[in-house]
Amino acid sequence: MSQARKKWMQALVLVILGAICLAIWYLQPYQPDQAALTAMQGGEGITVMDTNDWIIFQGGESREPGLILYPGALVKPESYAPIARALAGYGYHVFLARMPLNLAVGDMQRATQVLKAYPNKTFVIGGHSLGGTMAAQFAANHPDRIKGVFLLGAYPNSQGNLKTANLPVLSLLGSRDGVIDMKEFEESKQYLPERTVYMSIEGGNHSQFGSYGSQEGDQPAAITPQEQWQQTVAAIKDWLLHEVTMMNVE
Repeated sequence: MSQARKKWMQALVLVILGAICLAIWYLQPYQPDQAALTAMQGGEGITVMDTNDWIIFQGGESREPGLILYPGALVKPESYAPIARALAGYGYHVFLARMPLNLAVGDMQRATQVLKAYPNKTFVIGGHSLGGTMAAQFAANHPDRIKGVFLLGAYPNSQGNLKTANLPVLSLLGSRDGVIDMKEFEESKQYLPERTVYMSIEGGNHSQFGSYGSQEGDQPAAITPQEQWQQTVAAIKDWLLHEVTMMNVE
């Protein structure tokens, strides 16, 4: 090998290594904080099962429907344990998805695993931020198996058009969300049914739908994480009982 070619190969290796290091740094996920790790523990009537693809929360009861949640971009699924545990406490079966590189865009179809494993159970699907966008897209492609969509600091794109899907939709947004693009949020309403329930959590922000600390670009919340989780769970529970149940009875 010539000297020039050897130098060229060394330079190429350095570029590739630099790109890998940059990707690893950029894709560093937000880690669950202590509140999330505590919520991951079983007990008090709640069973927590951790698999390679899912973290599953189940209470003593088994109410319909089950809930599938796609995490936000670069957020570990354990970060949503406080919300999942609270919903399991009301008897709902909750599935938190593990995504490749912690990006829901890496496996939008992940929910098919749950649908195949529980063919006789009904499900709603939702997600936080990018996870909500991918969840809406999944629901748009499987309206026969999904009974509703919940969006946490999230909005659909044209590929997740639910306008004519005849599915109940819940859209929750913190009033101090500094991450979401409000122009795109408003424009995305064209992809949601007129019956969509829009709710604002006063003082809430983007990060506190999970339990992983403050996300870059977000505004400080004016309420505690516990208050935002409580309001989020109450809103989802009310939507399940009234909107999802009513639409599936009609």
